[in-house]
Amino acid sequence: MTSTGRRSVLVAPMTSCVEEVEVRGPAAGELLVEVIANGLCASELPQWSRGPANGVPTTLGHEPVGRVVEVGNDVEKVATGDLVTGRWTESFADLVVVRAEYSVVVPPALPYVAGIGEPLGCVVEALRRSGVDTGDRVAVIGAGFMGLCLIQLLATSPIGELVVVDLRDDAKQAALRYGASLACNPDEAGELGATFDVVFEVSGTQPGLDLATSLTRSGGTLDIVGYHQATRTVDMQAWNWKALNVVNGHIRDEHQLTASIRRGLATAAGGRIDYASLFTHRYALIDLDRAYEDLRSKPDGFIKALILMNPDAGYPS
Repeated sequence: MTSTGRRSVLVAPMTSCVEEVEVRGPAAGELLVEVIANGLCASELPQWSRGPANGVPTTLGHEPVGRVVEVGNDVEKVATGDLVTGRWTESFADLVVVRAEYSVVVPPALPYVAGIGEPLGCVVEALRRSGVDTGDRVAVIGAGFMGLCLIQLLATSPIGELVVVDLRDDAKQAALRYGASLACNPDEAGELGATFDVVFEVSGTQPGLDLATSLTRSGGTLDIVGYHQATRTVDMQAWNWKALNVVNGHIRDEHQLTASIRRGLATAAGGRIDYASLFTHRYALIDLDRAYEDLRSKPDGFIKALILMNPDAGYPS
């Protein structure tokens, strides 16, 4: 049986429209989910700016949370009515069909805003790969949404000093609120020297990568969390000479990401982090292009955009 819903379609550079679409029911091992909201990810900003590949309209979005409205055969751990999340592509839509094995039931203690699991799972995975230890001196380069999420997780761990580097004043202020020991500009950070046991590069920029290299001590760990969508150069001599442990913080294995989403949501449900507060700006689906514009320009206080599929539905946030 099919259902009718809406989806946002990217039809040209920086131009989206909402259209009606028929959505099939779930097959075995699948769920039909009514999407409540999506986080807006900076990784999709270049595609939105360029427009659809080869001119073929496409639906973006991969940070959803929603309610299960129908369960396919052979699904045992998810039920109709459950609030669920996962990394599901083309999720700027009212209804999506997803695989149950890549879906996580949001803990009852969490509102839907705190249930957007994909970016939290990515940060948890990057942190787990870093091997950060008790008493470590840690630096985070970049205090955007992912950086601030990471800062909260680090602030609840038994590390030593936590230094955050960003250019924006509001980002540095937010970093201090969420647990940083010190927040400074890149030129100020350069004066600290190669003294950090673990450095997380979360800026996704060439200068951020260079600074992260310079701040990591000999034998330390450089964890690349930033999403780099252009060619980068690295100081290979420094990486070799300092014997750095260079970690790719990204995850593509869906089972592993799903496990990290589950861990992240458990951390949020336990009150260890204030994840929901990072979603500072809300937009209706029809205002998706304005949300991307704000993501690009970052008005004062902007951390993360939340795209609401049906703002009038009255979901408790």
